[in-house]
Amino acid sequence: MKLQPTLETQRLILRPFELSDASRLKLLAGDKRIADVTANIPYPYPEGLAETWISSHAEKWSKYEMASFAIIEKKSMILIGCISIMNIKSSEGELGYWIGVESWNHGYGTEACKKIIEFCFNELNLKRVHAHHLSRNPASGKVLAKCGLKHVDSGEAQCGYRHLNESIELYEKINT
Repeated sequence: MKLQPTLETQRLILRPFELSDASRLKLLAGDKRIADVTANIPYPYPEGLAETWISSHAEKWSKYEMASFAIIEKKSMILIGCISIMNIKSSEGELGYWIGVESWNHGYGTEACKKIIEFCFNELNLKRVHAHHLSRNPASGKVLAKCGLKHVDSGEAQCGYRHLNESIELYEKINT
């Protein structure tokens, strides 16, 4: 398989993570407000986790299991978040993303998600992209809706650094 590509939008570069991103990744992901609204980010963020996580990407991409992108703001060339298509199997994948707190409310999540969905359908030839968010985080639902995902169900899952079962909202987009 080819190397994971770099994608661009008007304001963003979505590129594979590099080990040099680890300290900035730890700083952003280590914010309790990020860990609180994501499924898999621990708090406090452990030393060495960013490097270990970044180092796992090439193999997962080569196995067609995951594509994880650093979200870089073009204007500043600074890492502001992460977006991934995970659990790729049977022509579908799970979309997950987070934006660092200092970059909230600028439309970066929507811009990155639209580009990744386009990539999923046009380059990875996926037929379905699905995502979920915590019910108590409606801003993520608004991003998913702006990107054409439809709300399909509600449920419960163990999420967040507290490992509590929480109410979630499930979304999907079918490539027609």
